[in-house]
Amino acid sequence: MNGKNISKKILYWYDNNKRVLPWRKKVSKKQREYFTLVSEFMLQQTQVKTVIPYFINFIKKIPSLKGLSKVKNQTLMRSWEGLGYYSRAKNLKKTAIKILKEYNGRLPSNVEDLKKLPGIGDYTSRAIMAIAFNKKIIPLDGNVERILKRVLYLRKEEEISKEYLNSKIHFFDLSNRASDYAQAIMEFGALVCKPNNPLCIKCPISLNCISFEKNDFTIKTKNKFNKIKYFEAQIYQNNDKYLLVRNDKFNFLKNMPIFPMNEVEKKKYKYSNSKKINIKLSNMDMKIILNKIYRLPNIKNKILLDRTKTKSIILPSFTKKIFSSISKI
Repeated sequence: MNGKNISKKILYWYDNNKRVLPWRKKVSKKQREYFTLVSEFMLQQTQVKTVIPYFINFIKKIPSLKGLSKVKNQTLMRSWEGLGYYSRAKNLKKTAIKILKEYNGRLPSNVEDLKKLPGIGDYTSRAIMAIAFNKKIIPLDGNVERILKRVLYLRKEEEISKEYLNSKIHFFDLSNRASDYAQAIMEFGALVCKPNNPLCIKCPISLNCISFEKNDFTIKTKNKFNKIKYFEAQIYQNNDKYLLVRNDKFNFLKNMPIFPMNEVEKKKYKYSNSKKINIKLSNMDMKIILNKIYRLPNIKNKILLDRTKTKSIILPSFTKKIFSSISKI
């Protein structure tokens, strides 16, 4: 297979089909670094279409790295509210502070230093290197993995490991337009080589694709095991006021307002007659008993929240989902 030919085809497709995204606007190099940093943090475990309005609003309120380093936490979290995975916002601010303090206000231009920044791992560092600094690197996200698996017809367990896929990344060759090319491959995976019903009729590299030749587009993935855990949430209510606490007990939603809750055995969940709801987190299926209690206990660090004034406090989607279920108890 001719790698250079493939890179030209994908770039040609990208030039004619790329989406208009707010972080792709033509701005100064310094601002491009900031746009890339913010968008890559937001895109961690979140789809592009979800991120777009959050990015626009975020940049409007916090337009620079210096502004991000000094922004009040309330403003920061309000700008992130609803996007989930709130530790990303906290790490983004920590990263801004560190960049201003240790790197003279500019993103470091090597993977090693980028990975020293809070919230930046292997993928995000490589994405920043490619997009912000035009380095000849292809970040391996889900879209890139899917293209590799289909074009090279990778089906065996050992062939779908991150290590093996990284060893095959050279299939895409490299281009002097490294920033565009990294985005082009990811864009191509999102819009053409989709997880289901890939648009092979629009694919510029279908003749290079073994899956197309075999008419077999099945994607083999590693089995991801979502833990199932059982909880009991205490819904303390007095008139229109509900009691919340700052979460310092569980690893998820650290320091965010949640209803008081504790983990229980499956047996207790199974035989409870109280209302039950299911909430999925990224690596956990939570099955929750909702116990409504019409008295307020004396708990330290409690938050008394009037249900009619929920917009006055930043609430994670997790807590909002429980709130929406309370009226049905």
